Amino acid sequence: MAKDKKLVEAITSMEEDFAKWYTDVVKKADLMDYTSVKGCMVFKPAGYALWENIQHELDRRFKETGVENVYLPMFIPESLLQKEKDHVEGFAPEVAWVTHGGLEELPERMCVRPTSETLFCDFYAKEIQSYRDLPKIYNQWCSVVRWEKETRPFLRSREFLWQEGHTAHATAEEAQERTEQMLHLYADFCEEVLAIPVIRGRKTDKEKFAGAEATYTIEALMHDGKALQSGTSHNFGDGFAKAFGIQYTDKDNKLQYVHQTSWGMTTRLIGAIIMVHGDNSGLVLPPRIAPVQVMIVPIAQHKEGVLDKAYELKSRLADFKVKVDDSEKSPGWKFAEAEMRGIPVRIEIGPKDIEANQAVIVRRDNREKQVVSLDTLEESVANTLETMQKEMLERARAHRDSHTYTAANYEEFKDIIANKPGFVKAMWCGDQACEDKIKEETTATSRCMPFKQEHISDVCVCCGRPAKAMVYWGKAY
Repeated sequence: MAKDKKLVEAITSMEEDFAKWYTDVVKKADLMDYTSVKGCMVFKPAGYALWENIQHELDRRFKETGVENVYLPMFIPESLLQKEKDHVEGFAPEVAWVTHGGLEELPERMCVRPTSETLFCDFYAKEIQSYRDLPKIYNQWCSVVRWEKETRPFLRSREFLWQEGHTAHATAEEAQERTEQMLHLYADFCEEVLAIPVIRGRKTDKEKFAGAEATYTIEALMHDGKALQSGTSHNFGDGFAKAFGIQYTDKDNKLQYVHQTSWGMTTRLIGAIIMVHGDNSGLVLPPRIAPVQVMIVPIAQHKEGVLDKAYELKSRLADFKVKVDDSEKSPGWKFAEAEMRGIPVRIEIGPKDIEANQAVIVRRDNREKQVVSLDTLEESVANTLETMQKEMLERARAHRDSHTYTAANYEEFKDIIANKPGFVKAMWCGDQACEDKIKEETTATSRCMPFKQEHISDVCVCCGRPAKAMVYWGKAY
């Protein structure tokens, strides 16, 4: 038992130091490791399996809306990047440059893609000629490089994995419809699969994507009360089309510019799963995203028939992602390890259980134990996983709602930001000067203007002038 306890003691308590707790969990749960390349990490099998599950489910949902996958180069010529002024200025500080090919200096620098808008625009300018070529609903799964000064596993690294959708449409209305459609797809995915409740809304102009007409976001609240931008969808209007000459001939044989969108989710979602659901024993994975949903732990496995029964149960549970821990570790160590890795359900089976035609099911999230008949094991496991998925979302939503506050004036706003981690709902006049002042004085930023607007007061929380929108504010990762 001392060894079992030591495994959990390796994790710093989240109440003591949340940042250290987070790093301990990603390391001890074997999700990643550091590398000789500063700011970059190794995705270990357990971490990459989470990304594969995210990718598989998102890709399925994308394709249901008509999305097709493509792949474009990772290098972007400097001249191409310079074509859209706002865009290049937004990414310039984070760009990694390639200056040599072998021993030869390149005639033109190339950046390693921080995002692929310019390449897609260059491609679309050749690909799109007529209204019959529209819409283009493309997505690519790839990695991007942004030379971040401060990094943290999954949340912010110099190279990270993501998907980036890039679409072209005949009308502004179609582009807006796709922009909002993908945002809602992201939000539904987070809530239905990751059990993470999100706020859906529009970014302020200060916070929108470089070169976009409008940026929409889903914002999630982590256990420590900080916000995490978990997915974005951008309406580019025809700004990029004009910069890159993406035109089509309409039905009246007139030249028109296309209207574009872009949308993406990244491996930071793994960080969100950890920080929304994890506890001081490690990961807690929602069943629908867990690479292993059920771990069968044989008790006294050296005794005749125990391992055979464990593998028999595994074959019976073929509809789920199941493993048997037949290692020579003690049962207590196996329990602690399964908890550390966040496996949703543990099944304990020993000689006495076999004799009584029963097994013990243990939930990872609340550690609730249930003795079930082996005759109804499949049904019991299915019900347990479904209940756990639902209750994890409800618990995360309750946490978010209990850490969402309302401020009617600036003194109240500053007091909440300083003393109550979470979201703050407050009115805003629409002036960036107030946004800048709030960030400078409180370090809080505007997270989004939610689709579901509320009327808290008639005036801006910062300056007292007439308010234009209710905004969610908060400190963020």
